[in-house]
Amino acid sequence: MGNGLYRSANAGPGGGGPDPDGATMISVGPGGQPLVESSAPPAEPPTVLVGAAGPGGPPGGPGGPGGVAEADPHESGSAATNSAVMALGSLVSRGTGFLRTLVLTAALGGALVGNAYTTAQIFPGMVYEFLLGGILTSVLVPVLMRRRKSDVDQGQAYAQRLLTLAVLALAVATLVAMAAAPLLTILYSSDETTGEFRRLVTLLSYLMLPMIFFTGLSALVSALLNTRGHFAAPMWAPILNNLVVIATLGTYIAVFGARIVSPEEMTAGRIVLLGGGTLLGVVVQAAGLVPALRKVGFRWRWRFDFRQLGLAELGRLGAWMFCYVAVSQLGLVVLFNLLNRAGDEDKAGPLIYNNVFLLLMMAHGIIAVSVITALMPRMSSAAADGRLDDVAADLSRGTRTVTAVLAPIAVCYAVLATPVSFALFRYGAFSTESASATSVVLLAAALALVPFAVSQLFTFAFYALPDTRTPALINIPVVGLRVLVQIGLFAALSVQFAAAGLMIGNGVSYLAAAVLSAWLVRRRVGRIGFGAIMATFGKVALASVGAALAGWLVLMVLPGGDSPSQIMAFVQLFVGGAVIGLTYLGLAVVLRIREVSDLLSMVRRRLGR
Repeated sequence: MGNGLYRSANAGPGGGGPDPDGATMISVGPGGQPLVESSAPPAEPPTVLVGAAGPGGPPGGPGGPGGVAEADPHESGSAATNSAVMALGSLVSRGTGFLRTLVLTAALGGALVGNAYTTAQIFPGMVYEFLLGGILTSVLVPVLMRRRKSDVDQGQAYAQRLLTLAVLALAVATLVAMAAAPLLTILYSSDETTGEFRRLVTLLSYLMLPMIFFTGLSALVSALLNTRGHFAAPMWAPILNNLVVIATLGTYIAVFGARIVSPEEMTAGRIVLLGGGTLLGVVVQAAGLVPALRKVGFRWRWRFDFRQLGLAELGRLGAWMFCYVAVSQLGLVVLFNLLNRAGDEDKAGPLIYNNVFLLLMMAHGIIAVSVITALMPRMSSAAADGRLDDVAADLSRGTRTVTAVLAPIAVCYAVLATPVSFALFRYGAFSTESASATSVVLLAAALALVPFAVSQLFTFAFYALPDTRTPALINIPVVGLRVLVQIGLFAALSVQFAAAGLMIGNGVSYLAAAVLSAWLVRRRVGRIGFGAIMATFGKVALASVGAALAGWLVLMVLPGGDSPSQIMAFVQLFVGGAVIGLTYLGLAVVLRIREVSDLLSMVRRRLGR
């Protein structure tokens, strides 16, 4: 139910979704670049294929009661090995993805050219999500897993039919999208946008829209590999994408320099290098999966007997997911129009907003996704057995844990917004003014971090029941509320704070989604311990306020002020972060926040070993 630009490249059935900056619960996409956040509900991490709960998508889909499906041990290896491979791949992918974003920011800056690149990059993600993103994570992976277990040929013919149909559909969709590139530009930019800006977006789109084909192909191949117990290639392939784009942007800086230029100054050589290099990254990612596909014994063969796919069943299962995606994309249209209006006046636009959303999703991916990954198999199994009390208990525990662990990170984002922005992003063409604008947006994003993580956890609870219909229906009023709040704040605030207002709109919608989801899920599973949850929320709030105050006092003492040098920004960041973290931990122990105490005990046990 998110509405951001960042997209994970390491989540989803492919082991990597576009969240390369994050390997989280955000759908499959090209290599780690910041794209649009997947509008599809988060995909269950592929590790679950090895365990006792559902295969990749919402439990309870095809593949057995509650989605329970045992993976072949000869194919899958050990769960520990698979988890280690994915953890290491995720870490490297996040690192290279973040480096990619830093190089992009340094090369293009936070002005119109950077905004045009970010806007053009959203188009292939948008079309991909409509065609495949949500349906892949919630429908196709469970169906592939079922066929893998039930068919005599272990699903080989079914996968060949599916891949044939997908190749044809993706090719047609790519051609149609490229023909409609000027219309997409108009849709996602404001009426006040200059003709040169729209021209630049359109030209970049012609080069980037073929990413639809290779992104979809990569996602399907990754899904096939995961259902055959192979996780390494899907997790590591997005890193190739990141490296190619980093090299492309490095070449751009070496040839053209790292400075702000206007859309009128973007020559054919600059455009081809940026757009072509970004496309090449996705092509390399897809090509990197082919050897692994042969290694697991899958052989490509054209099959056009599509009736054997059971398209009616796929359509029925994917209908609610398509609804979810369509509603979210409408919210993105509004978001981009408003961001580009702000960008037209040299204020925080799509690129700056995207950088901040990246930081938000990195924290969510590292903390919340780990908690959800651990709880999802338990909730799925309990739901399949009719143990709804256990589902409620796990959901309550997960809500308290996510809140307690993410709260100090949110405090750091809020209190240290300026040093974070100056230390991480102020390089090359990214000016001091752009860094200051980033800090304002990051401050607003800090308020959205915990509500986003909690709303995602409750969405997963519905999938565990299993239920994809309710999250899709919840998404309609949530996106409507988000759009209304964002338009209202955009009209009320000066353009300088427009992007921050849009981020606040996100936070309001995440909070509404969490509350509405909690109310509806309680009707399904019974009491989920609201008393214990609210008690934890209260203690966490007290500890957060104390930590924020301590961090603010330290910033007042340290030199650098509101416009620190690069070195002082890092000093403020490290010293302020250490004070906030230690203060929060101390207050959590005093207030007896059980979730933090349990985490500290676990760390002590690990260190003792």
